[in-house]
Amino acid sequence: MRESGGKSEQHHRAATTATIVISFALVYFFWGSTYTAISIGVEDLPPLLMGGVRFLASGALLLLYCWWRGLKIFWPPRMMVVMGIVGVLLLGGGNVGLIYAEKTVPSGFSSLVIAVVPLYVALMEMLLPGGEPLPRRGWLGMAMGLASLTVLLWPSIHVGLEGNTTMLLALAALLGCALSWAAGSVYARRKRLAVNSFVQASWQMLIAGAVNLLCGTLLGEWPGFHMTHRAAGAIAWLVTGGSLIGYSAYIYLLEHVPVAKVASYAYVNPVVAVLLGMVVLGERPDPIEFVGMAGIIVAVYLLTTARVRKKAPSVEEMQQLPAE
Repeated sequence: MRESGGKSEQHHRAATTATIVISFALVYFFWGSTYTAISIGVEDLPPLLMGGVRFLASGALLLLYCWWRGLKIFWPPRMMVVMGIVGVLLLGGGNVGLIYAEKTVPSGFSSLVIAVVPLYVALMEMLLPGGEPLPRRGWLGMAMGLASLTVLLWPSIHVGLEGNTTMLLALAALLGCALSWAAGSVYARRKRLAVNSFVQASWQMLIAGAVNLLCGTLLGEWPGFHMTHRAAGAIAWLVTGGSLIGYSAYIYLLEHVPVAKVASYAYVNPVVAVLLGMVVLGERPDPIEFVGMAGIIVAVYLLTTARVRKKAPSVEEMQQLPAE
């Protein structure tokens, strides 16, 4: 009997290990692939309406799942307002800016710029009252990240300065959406609502989706809304892979794996996005972009590991739906 019990425990450990590996693969692949899907969808869908449709569908499905599980859905108005603000910052400014930028710049390039969000977050946390000072390792990552971002952006900035204002607007949208995402992350971390993470994500997506649709309607985007087969496929991929499968795997990892390891998605997703952009969309990054990519990935690694060693963030602090 003892031998049988040992085999049973061994099997359980193997199954758990396999599930963790699969969950990492899902987060890495699906969140990295969202940049490719956005690039496809934005060919036929305006940015605000595309974000609105995606997040309304994702939020409704996730909220239905929460109801099925018997989770508390409705919360006091003050808490609903906080969830709404987080949703608008993350999935309104944070995601719609990315969609707008991908009308002009390649998906892989966009993912590399968005990868600097941890740098923005570190700066905000350091400057805000009660913030955390950065150790030397963090400052090294910060300096490397800013230098790599400059290397990455300079060729496009040069093109923009020669008269391509569309390129400059796209770069501004990328930097702006990264800033909005960082602000939403810091705001959510400081509020720390005692609400299930799936319920929070549901309301964040629903509220952001509604705001996106309203803004898109007010700005007259509907005449440019063409739900082609490619656009529908992109939306379906973003809803299922990006918002549901990827996020569920992310929450599972937070419950079973140290937060520092889960944070590795921040420097793996850009690599996946660049590779998928090359294979699926035929993108051909300039050699300088690979230099910038390597620098940003190393910088984010240094920064996240430095912050974790200084003070490991709690699970609640990590349970924010990524812009992907």
